[in-house]
Formats: sequence, C-alpha cells, structure tokens
Amino acid sequence: MGALPKKRQSNARQGNRRAHHKVKLPQLTICKQCRQPRLSHHVCPNCGSYRGRQVLTIKARGSED
Repeated sequence: MGALPKKRQSNARQGNRRAHHKVKLPQLTICKQCRQPRLSHHVCPNCGSYRGRQVLTIKARGSED
C-alpha cells in the first residue's frame, strides 16, 4: 500500500492546488496569406500555407465531389 495523508487538506489548499487546472484559450495568430486566424505553429486550415509556402491543397468548400 502506498503513502497516505495523515490529515485532510482544507478547501483553501485544495483550491490553491487546482488554481492551474483552468482551461486556457488557444493562441491564435493571423495567417500572412489569407489573413484568417489560425493556431500558432500549425498549417492554416483556410489556405493550407505554413511559413510562407503552400503545404496542403484545400478543396473548395461546399463541393462534395
């Protein structure tokens, strides 16, 4: 059996421990090609470019063919 605490932790200490468990907003940057928001260090989902060069070919939206 592992180590067990001798005393119960108070609600204040529990809250202090969980202070860093909050949800963070994603860090968005503006794409230099299409000026749409994208995640940092990721390929732009709108135009498919990354660091000034075309990486993905994006199909036109709405076409299912």
